Amino acid sequence: MSTFETAVADSKKLTSKPSNDDLLELYGLYKVATGEDITKADNPGTFDLKGKAKKRAWQAVVDEGIDAETAKARYVKLVESMKTKYGYDADKSPEAVGGA
Repeated sequence: MSTFETAVADSKKLTSKPSNDDLLELYGLYKVATGEDITKADNPGTFDLKGKAKKRAWQAVVDEGIDAETAKARYVKLVESMKTKYGYDADKSPEAVGGA
């Protein structure tokens, strides 16, 4: 398992819910790190505020012009800081980052 894959798994074992800002940054970095193309993504609906926020976060990372490897490194670094900030339990059953 790569360092990035480990960080993705670890992000699902935080003991308290991260802030929306941290979740959005994580989302944007993940999308770029995994090579997804924002130009091919569907636009969120008019009333989908969460979807719009996620797309803006993704676009912000795209606008920085970073490549997938840089996004992976930043994702790993962010997860490591979140483990300290929000708590981490290696034995916790993985759950979706940000909850339902």
